[in-house]
Amino acid sequence: MNNILNIIKSNKLTFEQKVIALGREAENSLNILKIDERTEYYRKLGIICDLFEGNAPYRPRYIVPDYELFMKNGSKFLGLEPATNIWEATNNLLILYKHVPSITTMPVYVGNLDYLLEPYVKNEEEAYLAIKLFLKHIDSTITDSFCHGNIGPKETKAGLLILKAMEELQLPTPNLTLKYNEETSEKIAIRAIETALVTAKPSFANDKMFRADFKGEYGIVSCYNGLKVGGGANTLVRIRLGKLSKSAKDKNDFLENILPEISKCVLDYIDERSKFIIEESNFYETNFLVKEGLLDKEKFTGLFGIVGLAECVNNLLKAENKEDRYGYSQKANDLGIEIVKKLEELVKNHKSNYAGSFFENRHILHSQVGLDVDVQESPGCRIPVGEEPEIFEHIIQSAPFHKYFPSGIGDIFVFDETYKKNPQAILDIIKGAFLNDMRFFSLYCTDCDVVRVTGYLVKKSEIAKLEKGEAVLRDTTILGKGARDNGKALDRKLREE
Repeated sequence: MNNILNIIKSNKLTFEQKVIALGREAENSLNILKIDERTEYYRKLGIICDLFEGNAPYRPRYIVPDYELFMKNGSKFLGLEPATNIWEATNNLLILYKHVPSITTMPVYVGNLDYLLEPYVKNEEEAYLAIKLFLKHIDSTITDSFCHGNIGPKETKAGLLILKAMEELQLPTPNLTLKYNEETSEKIAIRAIETALVTAKPSFANDKMFRADFKGEYGIVSCYNGLKVGGGANTLVRIRLGKLSKSAKDKNDFLENILPEISKCVLDYIDERSKFIIEESNFYETNFLVKEGLLDKEKFTGLFGIVGLAECVNNLLKAENKEDRYGYSQKANDLGIEIVKKLEELVKNHKSNYAGSFFENRHILHSQVGLDVDVQESPGCRIPVGEEPEIFEHIIQSAPFHKYFPSGIGDIFVFDETYKKNPQAILDIIKGAFLNDMRFFSLYCTDCDVVRVTGYLVKKSEIAKLEKGEAVLRDTTILGKGARDNGKALDRKLREE
Protein backbone atom coordinates (compact mmCIF):
# COMPACT_ATOMS: atom_id res chain seq x y z
CA MET A 1 0.00 0.00 0.00
CA ASN A 2 2.90 2.37 0.72
CA ASN A 3 4.18 1.96 -2.85
CA ILE A 4 0.78 2.88 -4.24
CA LEU A 5 0.52 5.95 -2.04
CA ASN A 6 4.05 7.03 -2.92
CA ILE A 7 3.18 6.82 -6.61
CA ILE A 8 0.01 8.86 -6.11
CA LYS A 9 1.84 11.53 -4.12
CA SER A 10 4.94 11.74 -6.33
CA ASN A 11 5.81 15.19 -7.64
CA LYS A 12 8.32 13.74 -10.12
CA LEU A 13 5.85 11.64 -12.15
CA THR A 14 3.45 12.89 -14.79
CA PHE A 15 -0.18 11.76 -14.67
CA GLU A 16 0.43 9.18 -17.41
CA GLN A 17 3.51 7.83 -15.61
CA LYS A 18 1.46 7.46 -12.42
CA VAL A 19 -1.26 5.50 -14.25
CA ILE A 20 1.33 3.09 -15.71
CA ALA A 21 3.10 2.69 -12.37
CA LEU A 22 -0.18 1.98 -10.58
CA GLY A 23 -1.07 -0.64 -13.17
CA ARG A 24 2.27 -2.37 -12.57
CA GLU A 25 1.65 -2.39 -8.84
CA ALA A 26 -1.71 -4.09 -9.39
CA GLU A 27 -0.20 -6.73 -11.68
CA ASN A 28 2.65 -7.41 -9.28
CA SER A 29 0.26 -7.97 -6.40
CA LEU A 30 -0.46 -11.38 -7.98
CA ASN A 31 1.63 -14.55 -7.78
CA ILE A 32 0.27 -16.95 -10.37
CA LEU A 33 3.26 -18.14 -12.40
CA LYS A 34 4.75 -21.54 -11.58
CA ILE A 35 8.44 -20.90 -10.98
CA ASP A 36 10.59 -23.81 -9.84
CA GLU A 37 12.89 -23.57 -6.83
CA ARG A 38 16.17 -23.33 -8.76
CA THR A 39 14.88 -20.60 -11.07
CA GLU A 40 13.59 -18.66 -8.08
CA TYR A 41 17.01 -19.01 -6.44
CA TYR A 42 18.68 -17.40 -9.46
CA ARG A 43 15.98 -14.72 -9.62
CA LYS A 44 16.50 -13.71 -6.02
CA LEU A 45 20.23 -13.43 -6.67
CA GLY A 46 19.47 -11.12 -9.60
CA ILE A 47 21.21 -13.47 -12.04
CA ILE A 48 17.97 -14.33 -13.87
CA CYS A 49 15.97 -11.18 -14.59
CA ASP A 50 12.66 -10.73 -16.43
CA LEU A 51 13.23 -6.97 -16.86
CA PHE A 52 10.28 -6.07 -14.64
CA GLU A 53 7.71 -7.49 -17.05
CA GLY A 54 5.29 -8.17 -14.22
CA ASN A 55 3.88 -11.19 -12.40
CA ALA A 56 0.86 -11.73 -14.67
CA PRO A 57 1.87 -10.97 -18.28
CA TYR A 58 -1.26 -10.04 -20.20
CA ARG A 59 0.27 -8.81 -23.49
CA PRO A 60 3.37 -9.74 -25.47
CA ARG A 61 6.47 -7.78 -24.59
CA TYR A 62 7.19 -6.67 -28.16
CA ILE A 63 4.57 -6.36 -30.89
CA VAL A 64 5.45 -5.78 -34.57
CA PRO A 65 2.21 -5.15 -36.50
CA ASP A 66 2.02 -5.49 -40.26
CA TYR A 67 1.50 -1.78 -40.89
CA GLU A 68 1.69 -2.25 -44.66
CA LEU A 69 -1.43 -4.44 -44.48
CA PHE A 70 -3.12 -1.83 -42.32
CA MET A 71 -2.36 0.91 -44.84
CA LYS A 72 -3.78 -1.25 -47.59
CA ASN A 73 -6.96 -2.34 -45.81
CA GLY A 74 -7.64 0.21 -43.09
CA SER A 75 -9.26 -1.15 -39.94
CA LYS A 76 -12.84 -2.30 -39.43
CA PHE A 77 -12.42 -2.23 -35.65
CA LEU A 78 -11.18 1.38 -35.67
CA GLY A 79 -13.54 2.46 -38.46
CA LEU A 80 -10.68 3.58 -40.70
CA GLU A 81 -10.69 3.47 -44.48
CA PRO A 82 -7.39 3.26 -46.42
CA ALA A 83 -5.72 6.67 -46.65
CA THR A 84 -5.94 8.74 -49.82
CA ASN A 85 -3.46 11.52 -48.94
CA ILE A 86 -0.54 12.29 -46.61
CA TRP A 87 -2.78 13.75 -43.88
CA GLU A 88 -5.03 10.71 -43.78
CA ALA A 89 -2.00 8.41 -43.86
CA THR A 90 -0.31 10.01 -40.86
CA ASN A 91 -3.63 10.37 -39.03
CA ASN A 92 -4.51 6.69 -39.54
CA LEU A 93 -1.13 5.58 -38.23
CA LEU A 94 -1.35 7.82 -35.17
CA ILE A 95 -4.78 6.39 -34.37
CA LEU A 96 -3.51 2.82 -34.71
CA TYR A 97 -0.45 3.49 -32.52
CA LYS A 98 -2.80 4.35 -29.65
CA HIS A 99 -4.04 0.74 -29.78
CA VAL A 100 -0.71 -1.11 -30.13
CA PRO A 101 0.39 -2.38 -26.71
CA SER A 102 3.76 -3.61 -25.46
CA ILE A 103 5.60 -4.02 -22.18
CA THR A 104 5.80 -0.21 -21.95
CA THR A 105 2.04 0.07 -22.75
CA MET A 106 3.08 1.99 -25.89
CA PRO A 107 4.17 0.74 -29.33
CA VAL A 108 7.81 -0.31 -29.55
CA TYR A 109 7.57 -0.38 -33.36
CA VAL A 110 5.90 2.20 -35.60
CA GLY A 111 6.75 0.69 -38.97
CA ASN A 112 9.00 1.20 -41.99
CA LEU A 113 7.92 4.82 -42.01
CA ASP A 114 9.26 5.93 -45.38
CA TYR A 115 7.72 3.01 -47.25
CA LEU A 116 4.39 3.57 -45.46
CA LEU A 117 4.27 7.27 -46.36
CA GLU A 118 6.00 7.35 -49.76
CA PRO A 119 2.81 6.68 -51.82
CA TYR A 120 1.29 9.85 -50.35
CA VAL A 121 4.20 12.24 -50.99
CA LYS A 122 2.82 14.32 -53.86
CA ASN A 123 3.84 17.82 -52.81
CA GLU A 124 7.12 17.71 -50.86
CA GLU A 125 6.51 20.95 -48.98
CA GLU A 126 3.13 19.74 -47.77
CA ALA A 127 4.49 16.25 -47.03
CA TYR A 128 7.33 17.71 -44.97
CA LEU A 129 4.88 19.62 -42.79
CA ALA A 130 2.75 16.50 -42.33
CA ILE A 131 5.79 14.35 -41.48
CA LYS A 132 7.16 16.90 -39.04
CA LEU A 133 3.83 17.14 -37.21
CA PHE A 134 3.54 13.33 -37.30
CA LEU A 135 6.96 12.87 -35.65
CA LYS A 136 6.30 15.59 -33.09
CA HIS A 137 2.99 13.92 -32.22
CA ILE A 138 4.76 10.57 -31.70
CA ASP A 139 7.37 12.13 -29.43
CA SER A 140 4.76 13.94 -27.34
CA THR A 141 2.33 11.03 -26.94
CA ILE A 142 4.50 7.90 -27.05
CA THR A 143 6.58 9.14 -24.15
CA ASP A 144 9.03 6.25 -24.10
CA SER A 145 12.21 6.13 -26.14
CA PHE A 146 11.89 2.39 -26.78
CA CYS A 147 9.54 3.34 -29.63
CA HIS A 148 11.34 2.58 -32.90
CA GLY A 149 10.79 3.25 -36.61
CA ASN A 150 12.68 2.09 -39.71
CA ILE A 151 13.55 3.57 -43.10
CA GLY A 152 15.15 2.01 -46.19
CA PRO A 153 16.84 0.14 -47.60
CA LYS A 154 15.87 1.96 -50.82
CA GLU A 155 16.02 5.73 -51.02
CA THR A 156 12.62 7.42 -50.97
CA LYS A 157 11.44 11.00 -50.90
CA ALA A 158 9.66 10.22 -47.65
CA GLY A 159 12.86 8.81 -46.14
CA LEU A 160 14.83 11.96 -46.94
CA LEU A 161 12.03 14.12 -45.52
CA ILE A 162 11.98 12.04 -42.34
CA LEU A 163 15.72 12.53 -41.87
CA LYS A 164 15.37 16.27 -42.48
CA ALA A 165 12.61 16.49 -39.86
CA MET A 166 14.56 14.34 -37.38
CA GLU A 167 17.53 16.72 -37.63
CA GLU A 168 15.36 19.80 -37.28
CA LEU A 169 13.28 18.53 -34.34
CA GLN A 170 16.08 16.76 -32.41
CA LEU A 171 13.65 14.61 -30.44
CA PRO A 172 14.53 11.26 -28.82
CA THR A 173 11.34 9.50 -29.96
CA PRO A 174 10.91 7.65 -32.20
CA ASN A 175 14.26 5.92 -32.36
CA LEU A 176 15.18 5.19 -35.99
CA THR A 177 17.17 2.66 -38.01
CA LEU A 178 18.20 2.72 -41.66
CA LYS A 179 18.10 -0.76 -43.18
CA TYR A 180 21.26 -0.79 -45.27
CA ASN A 181 22.13 -3.05 -48.22
CA GLU A 182 23.67 -2.83 -51.69
CA GLU A 183 20.52 -1.06 -52.98
CA THR A 184 20.83 1.78 -50.46
CA SER A 185 21.94 4.95 -52.22
CA GLU A 186 25.00 6.91 -51.12
CA LYS A 187 22.74 9.96 -50.89
CA ILE A 188 20.43 8.63 -48.19
CA ALA A 189 23.25 6.84 -46.36
CA ILE A 190 25.30 10.04 -46.10
CA ARG A 191 22.18 11.99 -45.12
CA ALA A 192 21.51 9.42 -42.40
CA ILE A 193 25.03 9.82 -41.00
CA GLU A 194 24.75 13.61 -41.05
CA THR A 195 21.48 13.33 -39.13
CA ALA A 196 22.93 10.86 -36.62
CA LEU A 197 25.83 13.21 -35.90
CA VAL A 198 23.25 15.81 -34.83
CA THR A 199 20.55 13.73 -33.17
CA ALA A 200 22.01 10.22 -32.52
CA LYS A 201 19.78 8.49 -35.09
CA PRO A 202 19.37 6.62 -37.30
CA SER A 203 21.43 3.54 -36.56
CA PHE A 204 22.40 1.23 -39.44
CA ALA A 205 21.11 -2.35 -39.72
CA ASN A 206 22.79 -4.97 -41.90
CA ASP A 207 19.72 -5.72 -44.02
CA LYS A 208 21.25 -8.80 -45.64
CA MET A 209 21.79 -10.51 -42.28
CA PHE A 210 18.41 -9.64 -40.82
CA ARG A 211 16.53 -10.58 -43.99
CA ALA A 212 18.24 -13.98 -44.08
CA ASP A 213 17.47 -14.67 -40.41
CA PHE A 214 13.82 -13.64 -40.67
CA LYS A 215 13.16 -15.03 -44.16
CA GLY A 216 12.06 -11.69 -45.51
CA GLU A 217 10.35 -8.77 -43.81
CA TYR A 218 11.48 -7.81 -40.32
CA GLY A 219 11.37 -4.78 -38.08
CA ILE A 220 14.00 -3.22 -35.85
CA VAL A 221 12.05 -2.44 -32.70
CA SER A 222 12.54 -1.14 -29.16
CA CYS A 223 16.31 -0.90 -28.56
CA TYR A 224 17.66 -2.72 -31.62
CA ASN A 225 15.61 -5.91 -31.55
CA GLY A 226 15.12 -7.67 -34.85
CA LEU A 227 11.70 -9.36 -34.97
CA LYS A 228 9.37 -10.72 -37.62
CA VAL A 229 6.81 -8.34 -39.11
CA GLY A 230 3.37 -9.56 -38.09
CA GLY A 231 4.81 -11.14 -34.96
CA GLY A 232 7.04 -10.21 -32.06
CA ALA A 233 8.28 -11.56 -28.75
CA ASN A 234 6.11 -12.74 -25.89
CA THR A 235 8.80 -12.18 -23.28
CA LEU A 236 12.49 -11.45 -22.71
CA VAL A 237 14.35 -13.11 -19.85
CA ARG A 238 18.05 -12.47 -19.38
CA ILE A 239 21.09 -13.90 -17.56
CA ARG A 240 23.71 -11.71 -15.89
CA LEU A 241 26.72 -13.70 -17.01
CA GLY A 242 29.27 -11.66 -15.08
CA LYS A 243 27.62 -12.35 -11.75
CA LEU A 244 26.94 -15.97 -12.69
CA SER A 245 30.59 -16.64 -13.53
CA LYS A 246 31.65 -15.93 -9.95
CA SER A 247 30.03 -19.20 -8.84
CA ALA A 248 32.12 -21.32 -11.24
CA LYS A 249 35.16 -23.33 -10.13
CA ASP A 250 36.76 -22.82 -13.53
CA LYS A 251 35.98 -22.46 -17.23
CA ASN A 252 34.97 -26.11 -17.69
CA ASP A 253 32.65 -26.03 -14.68
CA PHE A 254 31.00 -22.93 -16.12
CA LEU A 255 30.53 -24.37 -19.63
CA GLU A 256 29.60 -27.94 -18.72
CA ASN A 257 27.59 -27.53 -15.51
CA ILE A 258 26.52 -24.01 -14.61
CA LEU A 259 25.55 -22.74 -18.08
CA PRO A 260 23.36 -25.76 -18.97
CA GLU A 261 21.59 -25.60 -15.60
CA ILE A 262 20.76 -21.90 -15.71
CA SER A 263 19.84 -22.06 -19.40
CA LYS A 264 17.22 -24.69 -18.62
CA CYS A 265 15.88 -22.43 -15.87
CA VAL A 266 15.66 -19.46 -18.24
CA LEU A 267 14.05 -21.44 -21.07
CA ASP A 268 11.47 -22.96 -18.71
CA TYR A 269 10.75 -19.51 -17.30
CA ILE A 270 10.32 -18.07 -20.82
CA ASP A 271 7.88 -20.91 -21.50
CA GLU A 272 5.95 -20.23 -18.29
CA ARG A 273 5.59 -16.54 -19.01
CA SER A 274 4.67 -17.20 -22.65
CA LYS A 275 2.18 -19.87 -21.62
CA PHE A 276 0.26 -17.43 -19.47
CA ILE A 277 0.06 -14.87 -22.28
CA ILE A 278 -1.03 -17.47 -24.83
CA GLU A 279 -3.34 -19.67 -22.73
CA GLU A 280 -4.64 -17.40 -19.97
CA SER A 281 -4.58 -13.73 -20.98
CA ASN A 282 -6.80 -14.21 -24.09
CA PHE A 283 -4.71 -11.65 -25.97
CA TYR A 284 -4.50 -13.71 -29.15
CA GLU A 285 -8.20 -14.58 -29.06
CA THR A 286 -9.56 -11.09 -28.47
CA ASN A 287 -7.23 -8.42 -29.81
CA PHE A 288 -8.32 -6.81 -33.09
CA LEU A 289 -4.72 -6.71 -34.34
CA VAL A 290 -4.85 -10.51 -34.51
CA LYS A 291 -8.39 -10.66 -35.89
CA GLU A 292 -7.53 -8.23 -38.72
CA GLY A 293 -4.37 -10.13 -39.67
CA LEU A 294 -1.86 -7.54 -38.45
CA LEU A 295 -0.44 -10.09 -35.99
CA ASP A 296 0.02 -13.85 -36.16
CA LYS A 297 0.69 -15.91 -33.02
CA GLU A 298 2.93 -18.26 -35.02
CA LYS A 299 5.34 -15.37 -35.69
CA PHE A 300 5.97 -14.78 -31.99
CA THR A 301 8.81 -16.27 -29.99
CA GLY A 302 10.63 -15.75 -26.68
CA LEU A 303 13.93 -13.92 -26.26
CA PHE A 304 16.80 -15.44 -24.28
CA GLY A 305 18.90 -12.43 -23.29
CA ILE A 306 22.40 -12.07 -21.93
CA VAL A 307 24.44 -9.25 -20.41
CA GLY A 308 27.93 -9.15 -18.98
CA LEU A 309 29.80 -11.46 -21.36
CA ALA A 310 32.93 -9.32 -20.97
CA GLU A 311 32.90 -9.54 -17.18
CA CYS A 312 32.13 -13.26 -17.39
CA VAL A 313 35.18 -13.93 -19.56
CA ASN A 314 37.46 -11.74 -17.48
CA ASN A 315 36.31 -13.44 -14.27
CA LEU A 316 36.82 -16.95 -15.64
CA LEU A 317 40.30 -16.10 -16.92
CA LYS A 318 41.13 -14.00 -13.85
CA ALA A 319 42.27 -11.38 -16.35
CA GLU A 320 43.51 -8.19 -14.70
CA ASN A 321 45.92 -6.75 -17.22
CA LYS A 322 44.49 -4.99 -20.27
CA GLU A 323 46.26 -7.27 -22.73
CA ASP A 324 44.64 -10.34 -21.12
CA ARG A 325 41.10 -9.02 -21.06
CA TYR A 326 38.03 -9.34 -23.26
CA GLY A 327 38.39 -7.05 -26.27
CA TYR A 328 42.17 -7.38 -26.44
CA SER A 329 43.27 -10.96 -25.76
CA GLN A 330 42.56 -13.57 -28.45
CA LYS A 331 42.20 -16.14 -25.68
CA ALA A 332 39.54 -14.02 -23.99
CA ASN A 333 37.69 -13.31 -27.23
CA ASP A 334 37.75 -17.01 -28.15
CA LEU A 335 36.27 -17.89 -24.76
CA GLY A 336 33.53 -15.35 -25.37
CA ILE A 337 32.67 -17.05 -28.66
CA GLU A 338 32.77 -20.47 -26.96
CA ILE A 339 30.27 -19.31 -24.34
CA VAL A 340 27.93 -17.82 -26.93
CA LYS A 341 28.10 -20.93 -29.12
CA LYS A 342 27.25 -23.06 -26.09
CA LEU A 343 24.25 -20.85 -25.36
CA GLU A 344 23.12 -21.04 -28.99
CA GLU A 345 23.27 -24.84 -28.83
CA LEU A 346 21.28 -24.96 -25.58
CA VAL A 347 18.61 -22.59 -26.92
CA LYS A 348 18.29 -24.38 -30.27
CA ASN A 349 17.92 -27.76 -28.56
CA HIS A 350 14.92 -26.53 -26.57
CA LYS A 351 11.66 -27.11 -28.43
CA SER A 352 8.76 -25.12 -27.02
CA ASN A 353 5.00 -25.23 -27.35
CA TYR A 354 5.09 -21.47 -26.79
CA ALA A 355 7.33 -20.39 -29.65
CA GLY A 356 5.65 -20.06 -33.04
CA SER A 357 6.00 -22.37 -36.00
CA PHE A 358 7.76 -19.60 -37.96
CA PHE A 359 10.66 -20.03 -35.52
CA GLU A 360 10.40 -23.83 -35.65
CA ASN A 361 9.08 -23.71 -32.07
CA ARG A 362 12.33 -22.32 -30.70
CA HIS A 363 13.24 -19.21 -28.76
CA ILE A 364 16.13 -17.05 -29.96
CA LEU A 365 19.16 -15.30 -28.48
CA HIS A 366 19.26 -11.59 -27.72
CA SER A 367 22.23 -9.47 -26.63
CA GLN A 368 20.43 -7.29 -24.09
CA VAL A 369 21.34 -3.62 -23.61
CA GLY A 370 21.37 -3.68 -19.83
CA LEU A 371 19.41 -1.85 -17.15
CA ASP A 372 19.98 1.44 -15.40
CA VAL A 373 20.71 -0.47 -12.17
CA ASP A 374 23.41 -2.73 -13.68
CA VAL A 375 26.79 -2.21 -12.05
CA GLN A 376 29.92 -3.95 -13.40
CA GLU A 377 27.82 -5.74 -16.01
CA SER A 378 28.34 -4.52 -19.58
CA PRO A 379 25.48 -4.65 -22.10
CA GLY A 380 25.31 -7.89 -24.07
CA CYS A 381 28.62 -8.82 -25.66
CA ARG A 382 30.08 -5.30 -25.61
CA ILE A 383 33.54 -4.34 -24.42
CA PRO A 384 33.23 -2.41 -21.13
CA VAL A 385 32.92 1.36 -21.46
CA GLY A 386 36.34 2.95 -21.06
CA GLU A 387 38.19 -0.14 -22.32
CA GLU A 388 37.32 0.14 -26.02
CA PRO A 389 40.19 -0.40 -28.49
CA GLU A 390 40.67 1.64 -31.65
CA ILE A 391 37.63 1.49 -33.91
CA PHE A 392 38.90 -1.01 -36.51
CA GLU A 393 40.14 -3.41 -33.83
CA HIS A 394 36.83 -2.90 -32.03
CA ILE A 395 34.83 -3.89 -35.11
CA ILE A 396 36.99 -6.95 -35.84
CA GLN A 397 36.59 -8.08 -32.22
CA SER A 398 32.84 -7.46 -32.05
CA ALA A 399 31.60 -8.65 -35.45
CA PRO A 400 32.07 -12.44 -34.92
CA PHE A 401 29.48 -12.36 -32.10
CA HIS A 402 26.74 -10.75 -34.18
CA LYS A 403 25.68 -13.80 -36.21
CA TYR A 404 24.51 -15.59 -33.06
CA PHE A 405 21.92 -12.95 -32.12
CA PRO A 406 19.18 -12.63 -34.76
CA SER A 407 16.95 -10.74 -32.36
CA GLY A 408 19.49 -8.03 -31.70
CA ILE A 409 23.04 -7.05 -30.87
CA GLY A 410 24.83 -3.80 -31.50
CA ASP A 411 27.78 -1.55 -30.83
CA ILE A 412 27.84 2.20 -30.32
CA PHE A 413 30.52 4.57 -31.56
CA VAL A 414 30.94 8.19 -30.51
CA PHE A 415 32.56 10.45 -33.10
CA ASP A 416 34.30 13.77 -32.72
CA GLU A 417 32.51 16.74 -34.32
CA THR A 418 35.24 16.95 -36.99
CA TYR A 419 33.51 13.97 -38.67
CA LYS A 420 30.63 16.29 -39.56
CA LYS A 421 32.90 17.51 -42.36
CA ASN A 422 33.62 13.99 -43.55
CA PRO A 423 30.56 11.69 -43.19
CA GLN A 424 31.89 9.55 -46.05
CA ALA A 425 34.61 8.30 -43.70
CA ILE A 426 31.95 6.96 -41.33
CA LEU A 427 30.06 5.34 -44.21
CA ASP A 428 33.26 3.58 -45.26
CA ILE A 429 33.63 2.28 -41.69
CA ILE A 430 30.03 1.01 -41.70
CA LYS A 431 30.50 -0.70 -45.07
CA GLY A 432 33.61 -2.42 -43.77
CA ALA A 433 31.84 -3.46 -40.59
CA PHE A 434 28.94 -5.00 -42.54
CA LEU A 435 31.35 -6.82 -44.86
CA ASN A 436 32.72 -8.39 -41.68
CA ASP A 437 29.18 -9.45 -40.67
CA MET A 438 28.51 -6.82 -38.05
CA ARG A 439 24.74 -6.76 -37.63
CA PHE A 440 24.04 -3.31 -36.21
CA PHE A 441 26.01 -0.05 -35.98
CA SER A 442 25.02 3.00 -33.93
CA LEU A 443 26.70 6.39 -33.82
CA TYR A 444 26.39 9.86 -32.40
CA CYS A 445 28.55 12.95 -31.99
CA THR A 446 30.10 14.14 -28.77
CA ASP A 447 28.28 17.50 -28.92
CA CYS A 448 24.75 16.05 -29.38
CA ASP A 449 21.99 16.92 -26.90
CA VAL A 450 20.15 13.77 -28.00
CA VAL A 451 22.48 10.89 -27.13
CA ARG A 452 22.30 7.11 -27.31
CA VAL A 453 22.36 5.50 -23.87
CA THR A 454 22.33 1.85 -24.93
CA GLY A 455 19.63 0.98 -27.41
CA TYR A 456 17.49 4.01 -26.65
CA LEU A 457 17.91 7.79 -26.79
CA VAL A 458 17.68 10.56 -24.19
CA LYS A 459 18.31 14.29 -24.12
CA LYS A 460 21.12 15.47 -21.88
CA SER A 461 19.09 18.61 -21.21
CA GLU A 462 16.21 16.45 -19.92
CA ILE A 463 18.55 14.58 -17.55
CA ALA A 464 19.63 17.97 -16.22
CA LYS A 465 15.98 18.84 -15.53
CA LEU A 466 15.51 15.52 -13.73
CA GLU A 467 18.53 16.23 -11.54
CA LYS A 468 16.88 19.48 -10.45
CA GLY A 469 13.87 17.47 -9.24
CA GLU A 470 11.61 18.47 -12.14
CA ALA A 471 9.14 16.11 -13.82
CA VAL A 472 10.14 15.03 -17.34
CA LEU A 473 7.98 13.88 -20.22
CA ARG A 474 9.72 10.54 -20.93
CA ASP A 475 10.25 7.80 -18.36
CA THR A 476 13.34 6.68 -20.29
CA THR A 477 15.07 9.86 -19.11
CA ILE A 478 15.08 8.28 -15.64
CA LEU A 479 16.61 5.10 -17.08
CA GLY A 480 19.18 7.15 -18.98
CA LYS A 481 20.30 8.97 -15.84
CA GLY A 482 20.73 5.63 -14.05
CA ALA A 483 22.70 4.15 -16.94
CA ARG A 484 24.94 7.22 -17.00
CA ASP A 485 25.56 7.11 -13.26
CA ASN A 486 25.85 3.33 -12.79
CA GLY A 487 27.14 2.09 -16.13
CA LYS A 488 29.13 5.07 -17.46
CA ALA A 489 26.95 4.82 -20.56
CA LEU A 490 27.84 8.34 -21.75
CA ASP A 491 31.61 7.90 -21.26
CA ARG A 492 32.32 5.82 -24.36
CA LYS A 493 35.61 6.18 -26.20
CA LEU A 494 35.63 9.22 -28.47
CA ARG A 495 36.57 8.43 -32.09
CA GLU A 496 38.68 11.20 -33.56
CA GLU A 497 39.88 11.69 -37.13
